Amino acid sequence: MSKNTQTIVISLGGSIIHPKPGVIDIAFLKEFRKLILKFLKKGFKFIIIPGGGKISRAYQTTASKIVNVSDSDKDWLGIHSIRLNAHLLITIFRNVAYPVILDNPHKPMKNHWKLLFASGWKPGWSTDYVATLLAQRFKIKEIINAGNISFVFNKDPLKYKDAKFFREISWTKYRKLIVQKWTPGLSTPFDPVASKLAQKLKIRVLVVKGTEIRNLEKAILGKKFEGSLIKS
Repeated sequence: MSKNTQTIVISLGGSIIHPKPGVIDIAFLKEFRKLILKFLKKGFKFIIIPGGGKISRAYQTTASKIVNVSDSDKDWLGIHSIRLNAHLLITIFRNVAYPVILDNPHKPMKNHWKLLFASGWKPGWSTDYVATLLAQRFKIKEIINAGNISFVFNKDPLKYKDAKFFREISWTKYRKLIVQKWTPGLSTPFDPVASKLAQKLKIRVLVVKGTEIRNLEKAILGKKFEGSLIKS
């Protein structure tokens, strides 16, 4: 990232906020808060969009065990889970955050902000897409995807021992690795709808493990980091 770039977009994985349904990683949130506050003092601005993570999938799974649930309803359960996570974050950053969660990436807002939290918007995509729309709106060419994985792999490393990771990969190659259609609860490093738009806009995505705070700090500073870079 250019040293002149002061606004950082972070798509923050819900799975690192809620590693298990009903369990919130307080230690991580404390460290994350400390990191963001440090950069705010240096003049950086942040747009942070949390995911729904395990709590979202728990609601989707529960509903599906009782009735037949449409994809739209599953997505709405996810969106409200995301908004709850966003409200948690805005609460712990209350003194410095823009006071309203941006629940629509196109919604008008006052210009005086330095820390903005956004949430899910409509069915049909994950918060990665919202992050990409916001990057487009504010003319930002890079997104940090801070989730629960350290790299983009050529196949699921939990299933395949011979899975190989990429330090750098093109959007064309990346999009061939993932499914092309969004389904509620889909877990990929960066969702297919967002990936298509990011490629079109020539936005770079840095995939890092969000709980590794020092490494996340390197990514914010534009230093060499452990993770994957997806670019045109």
